[in-house]
Amino acid sequence: MTAHTYITTTIPYVNARPHLGFALELVQADVLARHRRLRGDHVRFQTGTDDNSLKNVLAAEAAGVGVQEFVDGNAAAFTALAGPLSLAVDDIIRTSRDPRHRTGVERFWRACADAGDLYRRHYEGLYCVGCEQFYAPAELDGGRCPDHGTELQRVSEENWFFRLSRYADRLRDLIGTGTLRIEPAERRNEVLSFIAGGLEDFSISRSTVRARGWGIPVPGDPGQVIYVWWDALGNYLTALGYGTADADLRRWWTGAERRVHLVGKGVLRFHAVYWPAMLLSAGQVPPTDILVHDYLTVEGRKISKSGGATIDPAALVERYGTDAVRWWLLREVPRVGDADFTPERLVGRANGELANGLGNLVNRVVSMIHRYRAGHAPATEAPAPDAEALNLAIHRAPALIDAALAAFDFRRATAAVWDIVDEANRYINRVRPWELAKSERAGRDLDAVLATLLRATRTIAECLTPFLPDAAARVTRQCTPVDGRLPAPSPLFQRLTTPAPAHDPETGDQGAVDRRG
Repeated sequence: MTAHTYITTTIPYVNARPHLGFALELVQADVLARHRRLRGDHVRFQTGTDDNSLKNVLAAEAAGVGVQEFVDGNAAAFTALAGPLSLAVDDIIRTSRDPRHRTGVERFWRACADAGDLYRRHYEGLYCVGCEQFYAPAELDGGRCPDHGTELQRVSEENWFFRLSRYADRLRDLIGTGTLRIEPAERRNEVLSFIAGGLEDFSISRSTVRARGWGIPVPGDPGQVIYVWWDALGNYLTALGYGTADADLRRWWTGAERRVHLVGKGVLRFHAVYWPAMLLSAGQVPPTDILVHDYLTVEGRKISKSGGATIDPAALVERYGTDAVRWWLLREVPRVGDADFTPERLVGRANGELANGLGNLVNRVVSMIHRYRAGHAPATEAPAPDAEALNLAIHRAPALIDAALAAFDFRRATAAVWDIVDEANRYINRVRPWELAKSERAGRDLDAVLATLLRATRTIAECLTPFLPDAAARVTRQCTPVDGRLPAPSPLFQRLTTPAPAHDPETGDQGAVDRRG
């Protein structure tokens, strides 16, 4: 039976243009979606933008622009990333513009109210606008936000609260039994430790005055707007028609085999504690998987829109190409731990593996088939000499990729593809087809060698498709006969050069790059 898999990214604030950290999450989600489609699943891949944040209001005020105009402009930059990053996105929701969203958020609020989980009370606390979150004094780093390093505001007002404390036992059971899977294990343990420390009810509204009148009003209480995180988390349901039409909700949420959220470690608490509790309150099933990535950094500083260190992913693609950017994100970023970005690392990875490794391999194979067989792909089932290691790499790759992506390990998954590339290049150097062509065994053995190498390149293209869809398509075209003959060999990747001047982490400027082959 074909499974239904729903894959989502977080929806970022649009207080500034997108940065490379969000591009990482988009690419990871795209890989998982493409992979599951190749394995026969019905897949919905969804992303969007979080427009209803106080951060957005303050940024618009600083820019001297109306809030809606401001968020529309920045949101367009986020939604436009699908092209440069080669994303196969099914739906994009904008929380200030999409008519599905407000209706669904209001319905969700009422469902939790009907469950007896919402109440009003006065509250005082320390608030970080950057996180849109209250912090307890014990959570601070020298009195500052542990994530942004900024001073917090003391806020005193009456808000609506959600009875999170009611759901501690159920959350512990969901996560402890693996019904709600959190990967990697370090992040699961972090969530369980947070729950064990005791869950407190949390504020889910803000005064209309403090919110500058921006956001979704609390149903029946126009003096309050719904807290941006309550609003934003609802997008995973509202985009499925929750509150308007439930057909997609049944298909992709209630009845889906996998409901997968990709999130950064900085928002883990919201997705792994608050959101499942909210869903339980509203009578909805929780997600099945929360897959957590760490941060990207520049010279050790976290990449963020407001933190001073930022990299524009669209500009990066313009200079280096989609394949190089996607490949660095998938090959360099570890499953656990932050990854430091430099243009030199991106260029080194692209030249070393894509141009010199895969590009050179395909060129060698196709060139030899043209030279020795006039471009006709050898048709033989005879075993190639000394090809055991290469055949093993070809045979093992699909299962290794499946296991690695199931564990949310993109490095290990891409390594399985690269084992074939490395083994094929070693095989060519070991067997030396150009010498075999001169020997008395040139006919049968050379045909078997070339057929095995062509099978390797085609398998690489198939396995590479979720990771580098554009490059995989080029490899497939190069290795597929047209009118009985392979196309003439042509370069698959441009060689890149390191930028000049050097990257400036303050401006995000990557310098010039020569993309000529």
